[in-house]
Formats: sequence, C-alpha cells, structure tokens
Amino acid sequence: MGGNQSFFSKHREGILYVFYGGLTTLVSWGTYALFVLIGIDFNIANWLSVACAVLFAFVVNKWMVFKSRSLGIKGMAIELWWFSFFRGLTIAFRLIAFPILITLGLTDSLFGIYGFVALIVVTVVETIANYLASKFIVFRKKKESASE
Repeated sequence: MGGNQSFFSKHREGILYVFYGGLTTLVSWGTYALFVLIGIDFNIANWLSVACAVLFAFVVNKWMVFKSRSLGIKGMAIELWWFSFFRGLTIAFRLIAFPILITLGLTDSLFGIYGFVALIVVTVVETIANYLASKFIVFRKKKESASE
C-alpha cells in the first residue's frame, strides 16, 4: 500500500514479456500445427510459422512490452533492423537446431503433432535470447528520455 508498488507494476515488463511471449509462442505453434495438418512439409511449416511469429512479436514487443513509441522513420528503421537482426540469429538457431533434434530422434508428438517436443525445446532457448536482445539492445530505454 503506502509507497509500495504492486507486484504487477514492479515487474510489469517481465510479466508482459512472458504474456506476449506466450501469445507469440501460440502464434508460432498454432501456425506450425495448422500448416502440418493441412499437409505442408514440417520443415516448410517451421519456416512459415517463424515468419508469422516474428511479425506478431515485433508489434507486441514494441508497443505493449517495451513501450517504444518511436514513430520517426529513422527510429523505427533502427528498431526494426536490430529486431530483425537478433530474430534472424535466433531463427537461424531454430532452423538448424530443430531438424538436428528431429534427426537425433526427438520426434515425439504432442497433441498429435509430429516433432512438437523438439519445437518446445528450441522455443525455450529462443525466448530467453530474444528477451535479452529486446530489453538490452533493440528497445532499450535512452538515458536522456526527457522529451522526444
């Protein structure tokens, strides 16, 4: 009460990142499952689901989690470039690690979807790396954020 912050306001950014990260994961996994179920090869489904998730993640991370309100072309371009660069690195990790895990035998299905356990393992590593890059590089707060 008094001068104490609520748990949410004290940990707002982390809570929102987890929440929207969960939604991003649902977008990724949901689109992967949809693509596989309609007959698309699991590797192509993986690529397509990554694209869907990245587009969703940029919007929610920028506006909802890290509250970046840069609307100028230069500021937006810089954020998008760094976001894309770091997502590209984690996507490369995913696109390499996922088939390796499948090849090594982590082909277990979950909810009847082939390779879903491998997808979960890769997603956990991706999520941690993406949070660190977004918080400390892409959407970092400027030291002199007086007037923009």
